[in-house]
Amino acid sequence: MNTGGKVFNKSSILVPLTAIILGLITGAIVMLAGGYDPILAYSSLFGKLFEQPYDRAEAVRAITPLIFTGLAIAFAFRTGLFNIGAEGQFVMGMTGATIIGVSIDGLPWIIHAPLAVIVGAVFGGLWAAIAGWLKAARGVNEVISGIMLNWIALFLANFLMARFFVMPNQQKTETVPGSASMAIGWLSELMDNARVHWGTLVAVICVVVFFIILWKTKLGYELRAVGHNPDAAHYAGMNVNRTLMKSMFISGVFAGLGGAFEILGVFGYQTVMAGLPGYGFDGIAVALLGGNTPIGVLLGAVLFGGLSYGSAGMSFGAEVPPEIVRIVIGSVVFFVAAHGIVKFLLKPFMARRADKRKEAA
Repeated sequence: MNTGGKVFNKSSILVPLTAIILGLITGAIVMLAGGYDPILAYSSLFGKLFEQPYDRAEAVRAITPLIFTGLAIAFAFRTGLFNIGAEGQFVMGMTGATIIGVSIDGLPWIIHAPLAVIVGAVFGGLWAAIAGWLKAARGVNEVISGIMLNWIALFLANFLMARFFVMPNQQKTETVPGSASMAIGWLSELMDNARVHWGTLVAVICVVVFFIILWKTKLGYELRAVGHNPDAAHYAGMNVNRTLMKSMFISGVFAGLGGAFEILGVFGYQTVMAGLPGYGFDGIAVALLGGNTPIGVLLGAVLFGGLSYGSAGMSFGAEVPPEIVRIVIGSVVFFVAAHGIVKFLLKPFMARRADKRKEAA
C-alpha cells in the first residue's frame, strides 16, 4: 500500500513478529527459571482464550479499549506529538458518557445512546486539546501537561461523580438506562452473558478512519507535515499551532470513545475510582507494538489484550503468576523498541534471501 509513503512493508511486519517470538521465548526462559512448565502455561493461556464462548467474547471486550487508546497514541505520534494524556482522556470519556447516560431519561435509544457516546468522545477530545493549546500557545511540553491532566481528570471525575451522581451511601452511580446502553443483549446471551458491546465495531471503524484521515485527506497531510517538520510547514503557509490542537483533539476523541464505551457497554455505571484505569498507559505499548500504523495497532491490541486476559488461564492451569505475562509483554515491547537487535538477528536470514533472489535473477 503506497500513499505517498510506504505505510506497510515487509520489515514492519517481520520485525514485530520476530519480537513476539523472542518475547515468548524470554517468557519461557523466565518460567523455566521459576520452576514452571512453559508449554503447559502457554497451552493454558490459549485455552483460556479460545475454549469457551464466554472467554472468547470477554477477550474481545478486553481488547477493545486498547484499540481506542492505541489509536489515540499512534495518531499523536504520527503527527509529532506524544499523547501520554490518553489515560485522562479515557477517564473524561467515561465521565461525559455517564453524565448523559444517567442525567437524561425518556429518549429513544437511537438518540440517547449515540448522544452519550458523542459527548464522551468530545470530552476526551477537549481534554486533549488543553495539552495541545498549552504547547501551541505557551510552549509547554505535551508530556508534562499530559501527565498532570491525567491526575486532574481522575480527581475531577471523582468530584463530579461523588458530588452529583453517586447513589446515597454508595461509591457508584445509578446504572444507565437501556436507552443509553451500548451492550448487545442478544449476542451477550449467545456468549454466556459475556459483556459484548457495539464499541468493538466502532473501534474497527476507527482503525479505518485513522487511515483515511492521515493518508487520504488534506488535513492528514498537514498533520503529518507539521509533525515531520513544523518550521517547514510554517513556511509553507500552514497554521502550526492550530494543527497541533487539531491533532490532539482527534487523538483525544479516540481515547474518549474508549472511555464512553467502557461505561455504556461494559459496566453501565461509573464509580469513584481509587486510581487511573491503566488503558491509556497500555495504549502506549500497543501503539509501539503496532508501529503507529492503524492495522498494527489493531494487531498489537489483540496481542496485548489477549495475553492479559489469558493470564488467568496460566494462573489456574499451570499455577504461573500473572506477572509472568507482564514479563512476556514487556519482553515483546523491549524487542520491538530495540528493533536494531531484532534486525541484527534477522540479518543473516535476510542476506540469504537476497542471495537466492540474485541467483534466481
